[in-house]
Amino acid sequence: MRYHKQIAPCVAATLSVAVVAGMAGPVPVGGQTVAASVSSPCDDTPPPAGATLTPSRDLYCIFLTARPGLEAMSGRLELRTPHSPFGVAVNPAGNHLYEGILTLEGLPDPATLGEYNHIVAWLATPLFDEIARIGPVSNGTQSIGEISLNKFMILVTAEARPDTPEWEGRLLLRATSPSARMSPPDMQEYLLGATGTGDMEMAGHAEHGGMGTGGNGTWPHPEMMPGLTMFPALMALDPPGASAFLPGAGIDPGTLPLARPREVIELDDGDEVDLEAGLVRRRIHSRDYVMYGFNGQYPGPLLYVPEAATITVNFTNSIAWPTTIHWHGLRLDNASDGVPGVTQDPVEPGDTFRYEIHFADPGLYWYHPHHREDVLKDLGLYGNMLVEPSRPDYYAPADREEFLMLDDFMMSGDEPMPFGMERATHTFMGRFGNLMLVNGEPDYELEIGAGEVVRLYLTNVSNTRTFNLSFEGLDGSAGATAASAPAAPRIKVVGTDVGAFEQEEWVESIVLSPAERYIVHVRFDEPGEFALVNRVQGIDHLAGAFFQERDMLGTVRVAASGQAPDATLASPVSAAFDTLRTNLHAAREIALYREYFDAPIDHELTFTLRTNELPFIVDRLMRFDSAYFHPVEWSGTMPMMNWNATSDEVEWIVRDPATGDENMDIAWRFEVGDVVKIRLHNERRSFHAMQHPFHIHGQRFLVLARNGVPNENLAWKDTVLLPTGTTTDILLEITNPGPWMAHCHISEHLEAGMRMLFTVDP
Repeated sequence: MRYHKQIAPCVAATLSVAVVAGMAGPVPVGGQTVAASVSSPCDDTPPPAGATLTPSRDLYCIFLTARPGLEAMSGRLELRTPHSPFGVAVNPAGNHLYEGILTLEGLPDPATLGEYNHIVAWLATPLFDEIARIGPVSNGTQSIGEISLNKFMILVTAEARPDTPEWEGRLLLRATSPSARMSPPDMQEYLLGATGTGDMEMAGHAEHGGMGTGGNGTWPHPEMMPGLTMFPALMALDPPGASAFLPGAGIDPGTLPLARPREVIELDDGDEVDLEAGLVRRRIHSRDYVMYGFNGQYPGPLLYVPEAATITVNFTNSIAWPTTIHWHGLRLDNASDGVPGVTQDPVEPGDTFRYEIHFADPGLYWYHPHHREDVLKDLGLYGNMLVEPSRPDYYAPADREEFLMLDDFMMSGDEPMPFGMERATHTFMGRFGNLMLVNGEPDYELEIGAGEVVRLYLTNVSNTRTFNLSFEGLDGSAGATAASAPAAPRIKVVGTDVGAFEQEEWVESIVLSPAERYIVHVRFDEPGEFALVNRVQGIDHLAGAFFQERDMLGTVRVAASGQAPDATLASPVSAAFDTLRTNLHAAREIALYREYFDAPIDHELTFTLRTNELPFIVDRLMRFDSAYFHPVEWSGTMPMMNWNATSDEVEWIVRDPATGDENMDIAWRFEVGDVVKIRLHNERRSFHAMQHPFHIHGQRFLVLARNGVPNENLAWKDTVLLPTGTTTDILLEITNPGPWMAHCHISEHLEAGMRMLFTVDP
């Protein structure tokens, strides 16, 4: 079914969501009714024939077990998706956040169980080193608030007092979190892992014949993260079945121009600009490497253009790979979208191509290759585009603007880890780097004045890593944090991929999956030094345990302003920062589409995985590891089995469950003017489930709901993060004719098949 737009007069929209415990029916949003069309993951009613895809029960629902003799009692805890302006809700330490919705049935009068007057719920870690009292509970459904523990137990006890600080009474019901299923492999699995074949040293340094320009034929050994280990059999895996490639084989880096910091190119409607992809010399920690860059810069030039402008880009390919440029997020003419085999032929080495680029919407965009982007983008071919809004008040004011392109790069010792020449490597989890980069540099630095409001334009250009960024005050001693360090700044998110949010929001950290962009305002009130950090919860698969990772990406040095603090904070820009502003321009535009929010689902997609002839040890241990999948795989803690897997062994799949069609066999067809509601389900039961940042070319969409919970603050997007086991509803606006691609933006998943086409007729 198609829904054609009936454009109503512009009206302001005020967005709010009333999340009612246990509610599976309509939820009021801004005076309208939005159907919560995905049932709770705890709903154990058999689904009707042809039911739509639902969130993973075994990741987002916990069924409580009663003590022997008390079987008349039962309970379940839904781990509900809390509101977040990002694709997933986490705190600055990287712990996933859930709203706990507890449903209890069959609880008796506590006095019948002994000298008790109340029934109380508790959360505890598995070792009981932390116990938190939730409070009195009763039969029915109730919210127990925020849960942020990695592994936890929920307990229901009968107590004499409702405010008892510790569990003293009789245990009635109990359960453990899905993450508690993750445990160390047992002795049988350990022996299996310890009895590999082949010599580890030789396997780690085996040589394959190089192919093509720059192929050097040698695969170095991937590095384990400090403090982690893996089974010997995994550490002895053969290199991937592809030739090792690095650019510039046989070229002295000193003969190449040193890559320059990017320049800002301001363009008006009708202007032309030249872009050339070529070899550059990159200096990282005093060593020189051969990489790629646009116009000899790293990142490429920042194109600064007004809304509604159209420019011409004359592209020259001076590298040894055929390539294109994709103008990510733009609703431009299809012929210039830069997808080889769909909108154009690849630009061969030495050839040129002329792109006509139209900038229909304000926002932050970027450009990158769309042919073997796992190699070419990772080696430096990317740059930003800022579309200046036609309305000067589109964003709240700021004192200055900074553009941060966030990346990671994989090193093996002091040398870059090669890429697969004939096919992509690292196709399980994607190529997690171990060198953090901001604007191509490993140690980003920014100097500002106290009280300044800084608008940060953030773009994640990494192959696979999802970042969780925040700022930490440093005490000045070797980058350490301490109680005496200055307070962390306040952060306000104002925009994302294709423009502004309806409502500004305070956040403690910023989550960006690959290809996503976020626009935030930050104010550092105190002078001092602050670390820009990526803090996440990694998984030690051998120990079956979580551990905290902290990567320092850069330093912000805040100088005293020279004015009285009260005067600085009373400036008009600072006063605007203290207010959470409603963006009427964005809200009025989005209000035109609210009539479609409760429409039935038009199409569904499910995301999964197929494997072929994996090494026996990898197959066995990956099956054991599938007892639990984290909503987001934040870091590369299994580098050997990831490195070993190429697109010959791993096929990532996007499937239309209505037809069974997969990947490029999917052939959706729309017309300009359609408004299409799509349900995206990230399959938890696949061989190795992980998150997928899903990108749709040439159009824009709204994220309506996650796991059935309506999104209470909307903005136009072109990329959405799909955590493992979740179901996400989007509303796709069809405005742009032509054949368009949609795909996972983990580069190695794209190369391993996770892509599809849809056609828009005029």
